Amino acid sequence: MQHDVIVIGGSYAGMAAALQLLRARRRVLVIDAGQRRNRFAARSHGFLGQDGADPGEIARTARAQLQAYPTLDWVEGTASAATGAKDGFSVTLADGAGHAGRRILLATGVSDQLPPVAGLAERWGRTVFHCPYCHGYELDRGRIGVIATGPMSLHQAKLLPEWGEVTFFTNEALTLDPEDRQELTRRQVTIEEMPIARISGDADVVMRDGRELAFAGLFTASRCVPASPLAAEIGCEMMETPMGIQVQTSSAKETSIPGVYACGDAARVPHSVSLAVGDGAWAGAQLHRSLVWPDD
Repeated sequence: MQHDVIVIGGSYAGMAAALQLLRARRRVLVIDAGQRRNRFAARSHGFLGQDGADPGEIARTARAQLQAYPTLDWVEGTASAATGAKDGFSVTLADGAGHAGRRILLATGVSDQLPPVAGLAERWGRTVFHCPYCHGYELDRGRIGVIATGPMSLHQAKLLPEWGEVTFFTNEALTLDPEDRQELTRRQVTIEEMPIARISGDADVVMRDGRELAFAGLFTASRCVPASPLAAEIGCEMMETPMGIQVQTSSAKETSIPGVYACGDAARVPHSVSLAVGDGAWAGAQLHRSLVWPDD
Protein backbone atom coordinates (compact mmCIF):
# COMPACT_ATOMS: atom_id res chain seq x y z
CA MET A 1 0.00 0.00 0.00
CA GLN A 2 1.21 3.49 -0.80
CA HIS A 3 0.37 6.14 1.79
CA ASP A 4 -0.15 9.78 0.91
CA VAL A 5 2.11 10.81 3.80
CA ILE A 6 4.43 8.89 6.07
CA VAL A 7 4.85 10.76 9.36
CA ILE A 8 8.03 9.75 11.16
CA GLY A 9 7.49 10.63 14.79
CA GLY A 10 4.23 10.21 16.68
CA SER A 11 4.51 12.88 19.34
CA TYR A 12 2.67 16.21 19.47
CA ALA A 13 3.89 17.77 16.21
CA GLY A 14 3.57 14.57 14.19
CA MET A 15 0.08 13.86 15.47
CA ALA A 16 -1.06 17.45 14.87
CA ALA A 17 0.09 17.17 11.25
CA ALA A 18 -1.53 13.77 10.83
CA LEU A 19 -4.85 15.14 12.12
CA GLN A 20 -5.06 17.75 9.36
CA LEU A 21 -4.32 15.12 6.71
CA LEU A 22 -6.77 12.59 8.12
CA ARG A 23 -9.50 15.21 8.12
CA ALA A 24 -8.74 15.73 4.43
CA ARG A 25 -9.36 11.96 4.02
CA ARG A 26 -5.76 11.25 3.12
CA ARG A 27 -4.11 7.92 3.94
CA VAL A 28 -1.48 8.51 6.61
CA LEU A 29 1.08 6.23 8.23
CA VAL A 30 2.58 7.31 11.56
CA ILE A 31 5.81 5.60 12.60
CA ASP A 32 6.46 6.18 16.28
CA ALA A 33 9.53 5.16 18.32
CA GLY A 34 7.74 6.10 21.57
CA GLN A 35 10.33 8.55 22.94
CA ARG A 36 8.54 11.83 23.71
CA ARG A 37 11.00 14.57 24.68
CA ASN A 38 8.94 15.54 27.75
CA ARG A 39 8.54 11.96 28.99
CA PHE A 40 10.42 12.89 32.20
CA ALA A 41 7.96 15.65 33.16
CA ALA A 42 4.95 14.92 35.36
CA ARG A 43 2.94 17.92 34.14
CA SER A 44 2.68 19.95 30.93
CA HIS A 45 2.13 23.68 31.39
CA GLY A 46 1.34 26.58 29.10
CA PHE A 47 -0.66 24.50 26.61
CA LEU A 48 -4.12 26.05 26.32
CA GLY A 49 -6.83 23.67 27.50
CA GLN A 50 -4.29 21.21 28.92
CA ASP A 51 -2.46 23.32 31.50
CA GLY A 52 -1.16 21.05 34.26
CA ALA A 53 -2.14 17.83 32.49
CA ASP A 54 -0.01 14.68 32.40
CA PRO A 55 1.91 14.97 29.09
CA GLY A 56 1.65 11.23 28.56
CA GLU A 57 -2.11 11.42 28.89
CA ILE A 58 -2.24 14.29 26.39
CA ALA A 59 -0.38 12.09 23.92
CA ARG A 60 -2.57 9.03 24.60
CA THR A 61 -5.76 11.05 24.15
CA ALA A 62 -4.46 12.55 20.90
CA ARG A 63 -3.56 9.13 19.53
CA ALA A 64 -6.97 7.73 20.43
CA GLN A 65 -8.61 10.61 18.58
CA LEU A 66 -6.46 9.98 15.50
CA GLN A 67 -7.31 6.30 15.53
CA ALA A 68 -10.99 7.17 15.09
CA TYR A 69 -10.15 8.08 11.48
CA PRO A 70 -10.22 5.07 9.14
CA THR A 71 -7.37 6.27 6.90
CA LEU A 72 -4.77 6.14 9.70
CA ASP A 73 -2.18 3.41 10.03
CA TRP A 74 0.09 3.42 13.08
CA VAL A 75 3.32 1.47 13.46
CA GLU A 76 5.42 1.35 16.61
CA GLY A 77 9.06 1.24 15.55
CA THR A 78 12.09 3.21 14.45
CA ALA A 79 12.56 4.46 10.90
CA SER A 80 16.13 3.59 9.93
CA ALA A 81 16.28 4.65 6.26
CA ALA A 82 14.37 6.56 3.59
CA THR A 83 14.97 6.42 -0.15
CA GLY A 84 13.25 7.49 -3.35
CA ALA A 85 11.84 10.79 -4.49
CA LYS A 86 8.67 12.87 -4.41
CA ASP A 87 5.60 10.68 -5.04
CA GLY A 88 7.73 7.55 -4.66
CA PHE A 89 9.42 7.31 -1.26
CA SER A 90 10.23 4.14 0.66
CA VAL A 91 10.83 4.12 4.42
CA THR A 92 12.52 1.15 6.07
CA LEU A 93 12.12 0.32 9.76
CA ALA A 94 14.78 -1.09 12.04
CA ASP A 95 13.05 -4.48 11.87
CA GLY A 96 13.36 -4.49 8.08
CA ALA A 97 9.73 -3.70 7.26
CA GLY A 98 9.24 -1.28 4.36
CA HIS A 99 6.52 1.29 3.65
CA ALA A 100 5.78 3.39 0.56
CA GLY A 101 4.58 7.00 0.58
CA ARG A 102 4.15 10.01 -1.68
CA ARG A 103 5.46 12.42 0.97
CA ILE A 104 7.52 12.13 4.15
CA LEU A 105 7.13 14.28 7.24
CA LEU A 106 9.99 14.26 9.74
CA ALA A 107 8.62 14.95 13.22
CA THR A 108 11.36 13.13 15.09
CA GLY A 109 11.91 15.69 17.84
CA VAL A 110 15.26 16.43 19.46
CA SER A 111 17.64 15.06 22.05
CA ASP A 112 18.89 17.34 24.82
CA GLN A 113 22.65 17.45 25.31
CA LEU A 114 23.03 18.45 28.97
CA PRO A 115 26.03 19.97 30.72
CA PRO A 116 28.26 17.33 32.35
CA VAL A 117 27.28 18.12 35.93
CA ALA A 118 26.91 15.11 38.21
CA GLY A 119 23.29 14.57 39.24
CA LEU A 120 21.80 16.94 36.67
CA ALA A 121 20.58 14.44 34.06
CA GLU A 122 18.73 12.41 36.71
CA ARG A 123 16.66 15.49 37.60
CA TRP A 124 16.00 16.68 34.02
CA GLY A 125 12.31 17.48 33.53
CA ARG A 126 11.62 17.11 37.25
CA THR A 127 13.56 19.85 39.05
CA VAL A 128 15.92 20.88 36.23
CA PHE A 129 14.25 22.62 33.29
CA HIS A 130 14.92 24.62 30.12
CA CYS A 131 11.72 26.68 29.64
CA PRO A 132 10.52 29.17 32.29
CA TYR A 133 7.14 29.54 30.59
CA CYS A 134 6.61 25.79 31.01
CA HIS A 135 7.88 25.41 34.59
CA GLY A 136 8.64 28.78 36.19
CA TYR A 137 5.24 29.49 37.74
CA GLU A 138 5.22 26.29 39.79
CA LEU A 139 8.42 27.35 41.59
CA ASP A 140 6.25 29.87 43.46
CA ARG A 141 8.84 32.67 43.28
CA GLY A 142 11.36 30.54 45.15
CA ARG A 143 15.11 30.60 44.61
CA ILE A 144 16.16 29.67 41.07
CA GLY A 145 19.56 28.54 39.86
CA VAL A 146 20.70 28.91 36.25
CA ILE A 147 23.59 26.66 35.18
CA ALA A 148 25.49 28.11 32.23
CA THR A 149 26.22 26.18 29.07
CA GLY A 150 26.79 29.12 26.69
CA PRO A 151 25.24 32.39 25.46
CA MET A 152 21.64 31.15 25.75
CA SER A 153 22.20 30.70 29.49
CA LEU A 154 22.85 34.42 29.82
CA HIS A 155 19.45 35.06 28.26
CA GLN A 156 17.87 32.64 30.76
CA ALA A 157 19.57 34.36 33.69
CA LYS A 158 18.31 37.78 32.60
CA LEU A 159 14.75 36.54 32.02
CA LEU A 160 14.19 34.28 35.03
CA PRO A 161 13.99 37.00 37.73
CA GLU A 162 10.39 37.30 36.52
CA TRP A 163 9.82 33.98 38.36
CA GLY A 164 12.04 34.24 41.44
CA GLU A 165 15.39 35.16 43.00
CA VAL A 166 18.09 34.02 40.57
CA THR A 167 21.66 32.82 41.02
CA PHE A 168 23.66 32.45 37.81
CA PHE A 169 26.34 29.74 37.86
CA THR A 170 28.86 30.49 35.10
CA ASN A 171 30.46 27.07 35.84
CA GLU A 172 33.46 27.74 33.57
CA ALA A 173 31.12 27.69 30.55
CA LEU A 174 31.31 31.38 29.65
CA THR A 175 33.05 34.61 30.61
CA LEU A 176 30.91 37.63 31.40
CA ASP A 177 31.81 41.00 29.94
CA PRO A 178 31.20 44.21 31.94
CA GLU A 179 27.94 45.00 30.15
CA ASP A 180 26.53 41.54 30.93
CA ARG A 181 27.52 41.89 34.58
CA GLN A 182 25.87 45.29 34.75
CA GLU A 183 22.64 43.95 33.23
CA LEU A 184 22.59 40.95 35.56
CA THR A 185 23.14 43.23 38.54
CA ARG A 186 20.33 45.49 37.36
CA ARG A 187 18.10 42.39 37.22
CA GLN A 188 19.23 41.54 40.80
CA VAL A 189 20.87 38.30 39.69
CA THR A 190 23.58 36.84 41.94
CA ILE A 191 26.64 35.73 39.95
CA GLU A 192 28.43 32.61 41.19
CA GLU A 193 31.70 31.80 39.43
CA MET A 194 32.89 28.91 41.60
CA PRO A 195 32.51 25.65 39.60
CA ILE A 196 29.77 23.18 40.51
CA ALA A 197 30.71 19.81 41.96
CA ARG A 198 27.30 18.11 41.70
CA ILE A 199 23.54 18.43 42.15
CA SER A 200 22.00 16.74 45.19
CA GLY A 201 18.60 16.55 46.89
CA ASP A 202 15.80 17.96 44.78
CA ALA A 203 17.64 20.97 43.38
CA ASP A 204 20.61 21.64 45.65
CA VAL A 205 23.87 22.81 44.08
CA VAL A 206 27.05 21.58 45.77
CA MET A 207 29.98 23.81 44.90
CA ARG A 208 33.55 22.69 44.43
CA ASP A 209 34.51 24.58 47.60
CA GLY A 210 32.00 22.53 49.62
CA ARG A 211 29.16 25.04 49.92
CA GLU A 212 25.65 23.69 49.30
CA LEU A 213 23.01 26.07 47.91
CA ALA A 214 19.34 25.10 47.95
CA PHE A 215 16.92 26.07 45.17
CA ALA A 216 13.28 25.56 44.27
CA GLY A 217 14.37 24.60 40.75
CA LEU A 218 17.23 24.81 38.30
CA PHE A 219 17.39 25.86 34.64
CA THR A 220 19.96 25.12 31.99
CA ALA A 221 20.09 25.66 28.23
CA SER A 222 20.58 22.23 26.70
CA ARG A 223 22.04 21.94 23.22
CA CYS A 224 19.46 20.29 20.98
CA VAL A 225 20.16 17.91 18.10
CA PRO A 226 17.64 15.92 16.04
CA ALA A 227 16.72 12.75 17.93
CA SER A 228 17.06 10.77 14.70
CA PRO A 229 19.93 11.01 12.18
CA LEU A 230 17.49 10.31 9.35
CA ALA A 231 17.15 13.90 8.10
CA ALA A 232 20.89 14.32 7.68
CA GLU A 233 21.33 10.85 6.22
CA ILE A 234 18.84 11.49 3.42
CA GLY A 235 20.52 14.81 2.60
CA CYS A 236 18.28 17.44 4.20
CA GLU A 237 20.09 20.70 4.81
CA MET A 238 20.63 21.43 8.49
CA MET A 239 21.11 24.76 10.21
CA GLU A 240 22.75 26.01 13.39
CA THR A 241 20.55 27.95 15.83
CA PRO A 242 21.25 29.41 19.29
CA MET A 243 19.66 26.25 20.69
CA GLY A 244 21.50 23.73 18.52
CA ILE A 245 21.06 21.97 15.18
CA GLN A 246 17.71 21.78 13.39
CA VAL A 247 16.38 20.73 10.00
CA GLN A 248 16.13 23.68 7.62
CA THR A 249 12.69 24.15 6.08
CA SER A 250 10.80 26.60 3.92
CA SER A 251 7.82 28.58 5.19
CA ALA A 252 5.71 25.64 4.00
CA LYS A 253 7.83 23.28 6.17
CA GLU A 254 9.44 21.55 3.16
CA THR A 255 13.09 20.57 3.53
CA SER A 256 15.77 20.90 0.86
CA ILE A 257 14.64 17.47 -0.43
CA PRO A 258 11.46 17.87 -2.54
CA GLY A 259 8.59 15.98 -0.96
CA VAL A 260 10.26 15.70 2.45
CA TYR A 261 8.85 17.98 5.15
CA ALA A 262 9.82 18.56 8.78
CA CYS A 263 8.07 20.08 11.79
CA GLY A 264 8.15 20.37 15.56
CA ASP A 265 11.22 20.73 17.75
CA ALA A 266 13.49 19.22 15.09
CA ALA A 267 12.57 22.01 12.66
CA ARG A 268 11.91 25.16 14.68
CA VAL A 269 12.95 27.16 17.72
CA PRO A 270 12.01 27.86 20.44
CA HIS A 271 10.37 24.71 21.76
CA SER A 272 7.18 23.93 23.66
CA VAL A 273 4.21 21.61 23.31
CA SER A 274 2.02 24.49 22.10
CA LEU A 275 4.52 25.54 19.45
CA ALA A 276 5.08 21.95 18.33
CA VAL A 277 1.33 21.40 17.88
CA GLY A 278 0.94 24.63 15.91
CA ASP A 279 3.93 23.82 13.72
CA GLY A 280 2.60 20.34 13.08
CA ALA A 281 -0.86 21.59 12.16
CA TRP A 282 0.67 24.02 9.64
CA ALA A 283 2.89 21.29 8.19
CA GLY A 284 -0.10 18.99 7.77
CA ALA A 285 -2.04 21.63 5.87
CA GLN A 286 0.95 22.38 3.65
CA LEU A 287 1.47 18.69 2.92
CA HIS A 288 -2.16 18.40 1.89
CA ARG A 289 -1.76 21.40 -0.38
CA SER A 290 1.26 19.78 -2.03
CA LEU A 291 -0.83 16.69 -2.80
CA VAL A 292 -3.62 18.77 -4.31
CA TRP A 293 -1.30 21.03 -6.34
CA PRO A 294 1.91 19.01 -6.73
CA ASP A 295 3.48 21.36 -9.29
CA ASP A 296 3.25 24.53 -7.19
